[in-house]
Amino acid sequence: MTDYRLSCAAMGWRHCPARSRPSHAIRLGAAIRKGLGFALLAMGACLSPALQAQSTTFNGTVALSSQLVDRGQVITGDTPIVQGAAAWTFPTEGAASQTLPSGWSLGLSGSTKVRSPGRLVEALVQASRYWSLSSDWQMQLSLLYYRYPGMTGSKAFDRAEMGASWSYRDVLSFGLSAIHVIGAKNRQLRGAADINLHWPLTPHFSLSAGAGITQSLMAPYVHHRHVYADSDGYEYVYTSHYSYPVPANHYSYGHLGLLWSNGPWRIELDRIVAAPETQQWAKLNASAWVATISRSF
Repeated sequence: MTDYRLSCAAMGWRHCPARSRPSHAIRLGAAIRKGLGFALLAMGACLSPALQAQSTTFNGTVALSSQLVDRGQVITGDTPIVQGAAAWTFPTEGAASQTLPSGWSLGLSGSTKVRSPGRLVEALVQASRYWSLSSDWQMQLSLLYYRYPGMTGSKAFDRAEMGASWSYRDVLSFGLSAIHVIGAKNRQLRGAADINLHWPLTPHFSLSAGAGITQSLMAPYVHHRHVYADSDGYEYVYTSHYSYPVPANHYSYGHLGLLWSNGPWRIELDRIVAAPETQQWAKLNASAWVATISRSF
């Protein structure tokens, strides 16, 4: 996915005014969180035999990015972001190599602004199952929970996702996602599709490109401009902003850039392209370019 934040996949195994939530949305959000908890417990039970048979592989990544972008949608604006992620992989019995995503994986990641390091702007929990389809192709099923505790404005990006993706070596990947927005008045599932390419140019440089299409996670804003005149002829302008419930619209996004990697180090510079709809809910001081430097361990 063309998301400029760390996730489990990034380590190699891949705002409008706040409003009070209605009671049914709160109950639905609680049910989703409980469901995710039970799902993770069930996955943990399934992992027990693998843990007894083979050791766990741990991977971690730290990174510094110029801003946080989620499927073409700018989350933090043009401000430096520190990111960290950790993943535990449990290879299935008979896997050819523990470095390949051939079994269960659990991961956590978080992001914070450099200017306010004590406050998370995004957190992610992911549980995945991988299959090796051939020597070149792999398949992944994932359950994800996104939380944006430090995000100014709406909680519209807090969500649960179920995703399926297919990858060809480390060159090409394609994914489909079903998205449930926590607390949304409209309970309709959203959909998203992403394709990404890392084409080697030299031993250390690669072309990075990606494109996607997704249904928006929230309704767009409507802007109304009212003009009033008093008895003396002076005019006063009042502008109101509000969102309205509409069926989920869709928008497209993508990126094109250059990637440098050498051992655990990785530097990427990308030009972001997104449809105008991504700015309907907020006006952030965003840049069209995203730079990220990361180190894995």
